[in-house]
Amino acid sequence: MLEIKGLNVHYGGIHALRGIDMEIPDGQIVSLIGANGAGKSTTLKAIMGQVSKTSGEVIWNGNDITATVTKEIVKQGIALCPEGRKVFPDLTVEENLMIGAYLRKDKEEIRKDRDWVYELFPRMKEREWQLAGTLSGGEQQMLAVGRALMTKPKLLMLDEPSLGLAPLVIRDIFAIIKQIKEAGVNVLLIEQNAKAALEISDIAYVMETGFITMTGEGRQLLNDERVKKAYLGE
Repeated sequence: MLEIKGLNVHYGGIHALRGIDMEIPDGQIVSLIGANGAGKSTTLKAIMGQVSKTSGEVIWNGNDITATVTKEIVKQGIALCPEGRKVFPDLTVEENLMIGAYLRKDKEEIRKDRDWVYELFPRMKEREWQLAGTLSGGEQQMLAVGRALMTKPKLLMLDEPSLGLAPLVIRDIFAIIKQIKEAGVNVLLIEQNAKAALEISDIAYVMETGFITMTGEGRQLLNDERVKKAYLGE
């Protein structure tokens, strides 16, 4: 389980996170929805040790990782699939996946995880020797998720996985997120596509200007009139 307690983050004079509290229990898909600039991506970066925290705690399976460096956080089982995919365009699909396993030494398990990624994303298997920069946007997103899975995470954090993708591709991505959960990987999902996120989430949080303003079951928030008006265009 991941717990965030009273987390504050400042960027210069900007108070980006304002004492937020969150829990990501085992066996769950948890989504964090909100408008641009609400602090969603900052939350993931703070968990990963990519931005400094002003105060508060990040607790992972009972251990305080607030001041832990990113490399050690990855070793402990947390992975981030960043917004914008950020694949290595001049490397092949296979090489991108292997970069995800760069901290691992268990060669046989690495091979098994690569094969599992290819099962999740058959198109990646078909294109394993293709340069990542020549893939479509949807294929690059699949590769980015697969690369994060190669770290063998217990918690996978996804930052806007549907951004800029066609509706059919978005449907496939969300179906795979459910498969990842069923395989025993916890998921923390940031999405502007609030409807798609809430439909698959066990728990959801709404963030506004650095504050957590609402929390509840995904389906519960999907039917909340305030959420409908603010994020679902209803």
